[in-house]
Amino acid sequence: MGVTIPSAAGEVKEVYEEISNSLRFNDGDDPYLNRTMAAGTSRRIFTFSTWIKRSTLGSFQYVFTNSPQSSFDAVRINNDDTLDIRLKNNDFTVRTNRVYRDVTAWYHIVVAVDTTQSTDSNRVKIYTNGSLETSLAGTTYPTENYDTSFGVNGQGYQVSANTWGPDQAFDGYMTETHFIDGTAKASTDFGEFDDNGVWIPKRYTGTYGTNGFYLEFKQTGTSANSSGIGADTSGNDNHFTPSNLAATDVTTDTCTNNFATLNPLERTNNITFSEGNTKIVGTSSANYSGSAGTIAPTSGKWYCEVKVTDAANLQIGALIPNTSDIGDATSNADGGMYYHYENIYWQDNNTAIKVVNTSASVGNASVTGGSNSVNTYTTNDIISMALDMDNGRIYFAKNGTYENSGNPASGTNAFSLPTNYADGMTFYAGLDAATAEFNFGNPPYAISSGNTDGKYGNFEYAPPSGYYALCTKRLAEFG
Repeated sequence: MGVTIPSAAGEVKEVYEEISNSLRFNDGDDPYLNRTMAAGTSRRIFTFSTWIKRSTLGSFQYVFTNSPQSSFDAVRINNDDTLDIRLKNNDFTVRTNRVYRDVTAWYHIVVAVDTTQSTDSNRVKIYTNGSLETSLAGTTYPTENYDTSFGVNGQGYQVSANTWGPDQAFDGYMTETHFIDGTAKASTDFGEFDDNGVWIPKRYTGTYGTNGFYLEFKQTGTSANSSGIGADTSGNDNHFTPSNLAATDVTTDTCTNNFATLNPLERTNNITFSEGNTKIVGTSSANYSGSAGTIAPTSGKWYCEVKVTDAANLQIGALIPNTSDIGDATSNADGGMYYHYENIYWQDNNTAIKVVNTSASVGNASVTGGSNSVNTYTTNDIISMALDMDNGRIYFAKNGTYENSGNPASGTNAFSLPTNYADGMTFYAGLDAATAEFNFGNPPYAISSGNTDGKYGNFEYAPPSGYYALCTKRLAEFG
């Protein structure tokens, strides 16, 4: 999967239900939600529905489970990126042939179980984005009238993580999570196709049963109550207790407004990703590595912030995406402009030119701006980037002050983009043994002031007038 380059915006149908929040699960933190349930409405009939956006591929990840280990039931993503529902540990398993490998997109997953059905294929159904999965692998349906472990009095339910500890947790974003106790629902109870044939969420209006719950992840508290991250808003008060989850894990990246992240499939080696692909760490001081964003607009004006967690040999900027050219931008990138510690570089046709802090001639008339010096940045500084794709300009700021006395709102004192910028550009970081955290409007770190682009996102510093968070809502409006 390469970098996504949006096309020109057409008429967009307003979705039936706007989703405002998701919860970001970072596998390295062992995050999960847990609740002990009472005796349920039914042990034979239930529905689990959720929207997910994956961050890490190729590993076992538990989405929803129960206890105990000896006879657990689970919805799980496998290490081949298929999905299955397994009952009575591994005795009964229904697995998709479909793989879930798009880290740029949201998937709607519905698992409906009704073991009272006489036809075995009706006992377990899996839906993806409104479509019933009919191509299955390694499938063994539960026996008729089989009692699952869901609904046993005193049984633990976990969202993310497996049943015997916070291991193999889901890694990515999750929202609109429903559990219906006692009824097998279809995907159309939770979503619908819009006029463009895109599957979108809609409000669920049915009942939930005794152990049913609805997790919207709007809250930021830590307790198992109506103000917590795991608050149940179904009316049942089946609240979950979060573990290793914080207020910063509640994001605005959702299935109705998809934010850019860094793309683990658009990267070089010696780099690790975390925090929903918004944080990257260079693992080698000998080899420069890099990662590009998931969205590369061809028009519009876009704003992004990067927190410098470790400043050693860190490049922050925008470039024309090319999988083979995102390592050391100083020698490889097809084209870009980036802020590197105490210098700003212009890059085009595999030639890097230092724009500031140098007496050398730039040598290209398209490069404008550039003072004789630029402020150095260090750990905990925040670098802002204002990318003007309509006019071929970029601006850099350190802690809210723009370099070269730039003014993105008025369009003065900019740095010019490479000559082929119209092909699309994406925000980017190149690094060796350094760390950077990207905020596309869904920050992985605490924000002290809180500034939006007028509608979406959350930033430390106010985006310049006319510049927007890089998300699908803004792309539809201004991209």
